Amino acid sequence: MKKKNQFFNIVFSALGGLLLLFIILPLISILLGTTPKTLWLALVDAEVLRSIGLTFGAAAVATLLAVCTGVPLAFLLARRKFRGKRLVEALVNLPIVIPHTAAGVALLLVFGRRGLLGQWLTPLGVTFTDNFAGIVVAMLFVSLPFLVNLSRESFALVDEELELVALIDGATPWQAFWHVSLPQAWRGVMAGALMMWARGISEFGAVVILAYHPKIVPVLVFERFEGFGLVAAQPVAALLVLVSLATFIFLRLSLLNENKE
Repeated sequence: MKKKNQFFNIVFSALGGLLLLFIILPLISILLGTTPKTLWLALVDAEVLRSIGLTFGAAAVATLLAVCTGVPLAFLLARRKFRGKRLVEALVNLPIVIPHTAAGVALLLVFGRRGLLGQWLTPLGVTFTDNFAGIVVAMLFVSLPFLVNLSRESFALVDEELELVALIDGATPWQAFWHVSLPQAWRGVMAGALMMWARGISEFGAVVILAYHPKIVPVLVFERFEGFGLVAAQPVAALLVLVSLATFIFLRLSLLNENKE
């Protein structure tokens, strides 16, 4: 039996190792293929720095908007039974299966200057094409399932008895949510927010159609690759990988360290 278990573990470890290698190799290649000089030139490039700040900022705003709307929805999906619940869950996950270029076209038809909402908002001075708001909308659309799904699963793991006890003791539903449910599920909510933010900074397809300007880093990398080739695009891409990894690791260690109580 012990030998069978060892063989099983070896086979599964080898298969899992192949997948990890598939993930690691491209990242190592892009980092090792970039010299310190070209990386430094990218780091001091004003356009690159503006693009990184824009990318991270827009993803953060999109995540905050999703927290305000997606967390309440996630709680309802985890706790309430209602007609059409499965349909709502399917709608939340639609952005995952829709090609992001198609999502960009769909968003343009709604938020463009002649779009369903855009034609009414444009005269008021609210526009989404080729500006920060458009980037936020595109990032929000494609990445919100990560926040809603992880938050819903976290709320579902919270013992309902704790909420019922709070209600019996005189707490309002609002108080039960803020003081019982959310503190118990906050790690999952934060994990969902972090995954949504990370997904947002990597978005290209929807953003490039709705808001090509100002350029976020994925759009800038594509533009430099199209205009000047791999040599011009690689340092910017490598810098984005490094900054994203560093930020992601920092946030995960500081906000989601499960060893801290």
